[in-house]
Amino acid sequence: PEMAPHASAPAMPPAEAARRAAHLALDLKAADVVLLDLKGVTDMTDFFIVASGNSDTHVRAIAEHVQAELKKQGIPVHHVEGTEQGRWALLDYVDFVVHIFHPTLRQ
Repeated sequence: PEMAPHASAPAMPPAEAARRAAHLALDLKAADVVLLDLKGVTDMTDFFIVASGNSDTHVRAIAEHVQAELKKQGIPVHHVEGTEQGRWALLDYVDFVVHIFHPTLRQ
């Protein structure tokens, strides 16, 4: 019998997807990119990626790049916040969260 693809099967393991998101931020010259492994620390998410952009436009561009490239790989964003203003952006992928800050806000 033919097996139907499982709808919620991840496109790649969360750790690999989180690393990919960090590399995508670096592709657009994000600064101070940090990947935190939160497994066993919090139930909220497994990984947290923190990055800085150098302007509102840069923060938005990094967020849009990460979203677009991960979506191409079958990893859609679950929830997005902050991209309209560009002071910070939060991309929630459930297993990992990408947080991009304007440098003045990150401090």
